Amino acid sequence: MTIHPISRENAEHYIWGGVCDGWHLVKEAKLSVIEEHMPPCASEERHYHRSAQQFFFILSGQATLEAEGQHLQLSAGQGAHIPPGIRHQFSNTSSQPVRFLVISQPPSHGDRFAD
Repeated sequence: MTIHPISRENAEHYIWGGVCDGWHLVKEAKLSVIEEHMPPCASEERHYHRSAQQFFFILSGQATLEAEGQHLQLSAGQGAHIPPGIRHQFSNTSSQPVRFLVISQPPSHGDRFAD
C-alpha cells in the first residue's frame, strides 16, 4: 500500500446547499473525513443521523452548531462531537467564510434524516 498526501487539490469535490463546498479527504466504508467551506449566512438543514456519530472541527472562521436546542459558538481550533440520534444544524452566522472538518463514523451519507 502506498500512502499519498491528501488535500483539497486532489480530493473528490462536491457542492451542497447550492453555495457550500465539500472535499472527501477520506471516503471509506467505516470512516468519512470531509473538509467543508461555508460562506457567510449559509446553513445546513436541521437533521439527525441514526447510525453515524460526527465530529465538527473548525479550521478557520467561526460557526454556530445547534444541537437539541443548545447553541455552541465554535472558533478555529474548536470542535464538537455529535452522537447518533442528536438533532443538529451547522450554520455560519458570521460575515466571514468558515472552513471546517466533518468526521463521521460510519459515514453519514445515506444516514441523514430531516428533523
